[in-house]
Amino acid sequence: MTAVAEQTSAWLAEFTGLAAVAPWAQELREAAFERFAKLGFPTTHDEEWRFTNVAPIARASFKRGLAAGQVTGAQASALEEARQHLGRLAAFDQNGFVALNTAFLENVIVIRIPHGAVIQEPIQITYNGVAGHATHPRLLIVVGADAHCTIVESYTGAGNYFTNAVTEIVAGDRAVVDHYKIQRESLEAFHVATLAAQLGRSANFVSHSISLGGALVRNDVNVVLSEGTEATINGLYIVNGTQHIDNHTSIDHVKPHGTSHELYKGILDDQARAVFNGRIIVRQDAQKTDSKQTNKNLVLSDDAAIDTKPELQIWADDVRCTHGATIGQLDAESLFYLQSRGIGKQQARSLLTYAFAQDIVDRIKIPALKDSLERILFEKFHEHRQK
Repeated sequence: MTAVAEQTSAWLAEFTGLAAVAPWAQELREAAFERFAKLGFPTTHDEEWRFTNVAPIARASFKRGLAAGQVTGAQASALEEARQHLGRLAAFDQNGFVALNTAFLENVIVIRIPHGAVIQEPIQITYNGVAGHATHPRLLIVVGADAHCTIVESYTGAGNYFTNAVTEIVAGDRAVVDHYKIQRESLEAFHVATLAAQLGRSANFVSHSISLGGALVRNDVNVVLSEGTEATINGLYIVNGTQHIDNHTSIDHVKPHGTSHELYKGILDDQARAVFNGRIIVRQDAQKTDSKQTNKNLVLSDDAAIDTKPELQIWADDVRCTHGATIGQLDAESLFYLQSRGIGKQQARSLLTYAFAQDIVDRIKIPALKDSLERILFEKFHEHRQK
């Protein structure tokens, strides 16, 4: 039996035990499972996964859990409301994890923001992983033209479990969407997630990805811009011990006059590993595109490692695009300066590390969320350096 066949058979019994859904959803499920049966989980022979070995996920055995996300700040719609958009942005033809998530469509959260509505309070969706279970959270957010909203996705849990999440966001013309994803999974957990966003004309989209937990983590962010769209994609990942995190982003400019800004910052310690692959695509019709991508990494240990690969694919000739990546250690002069002012070495290291992360935290517009993250980061850096 091939490795793919073994993986498929392990999930088949769970798939056949799913409760019945509407015919259109069942058809989508079956097509997705058929595709997963052909693809299986990716391996390091796949270019998009060559630095991330997901064999621990493929070998593991989990019970099927219900992705029962809690929603506050908005009314979630039923699955039937998702028919027009579900599965159209997060394609499963080349991604085994997205195919598996789509095959297990069951408790989809659908949030619709009406045309012109301005939602003042953040809409919060919280998922809590359960030891020994695999869940496939699916979130669809449809934002009407000229509407404004803020979305916060949070992932937590305890023990060894597998979260395989997919979020699709459709933003209408001139919509304004602020999106936050806070990942604080158990240090024994596996977390794989795909965010796919389709942005209308002159829309404004901002997404912040904060990754602090998980033993093995993969985040895919795929954003497609229309004419005059502005997108900002920020990320912060902090790993230590033997944690592994992989961030893959794709910003696709398909129409003219689009603007995108991307800043991802990583902090690595102990034997941690990280991957950043950021791709900017400028299509032939996307003249007057302005795009900037930056990845900065702070490596605190000789045993930690980062593989970073910024990419530009430009088919238009009237554009302004830049990208860059840096990998470094704490600045020796700054460390010496703090110590000369009576601050202990470990405390000085913690302060400088915190300052490196603060640049991303300061961009968070929700005061309560920002304050919470500041406390978490301060405690994390202080406690870890005391060990």
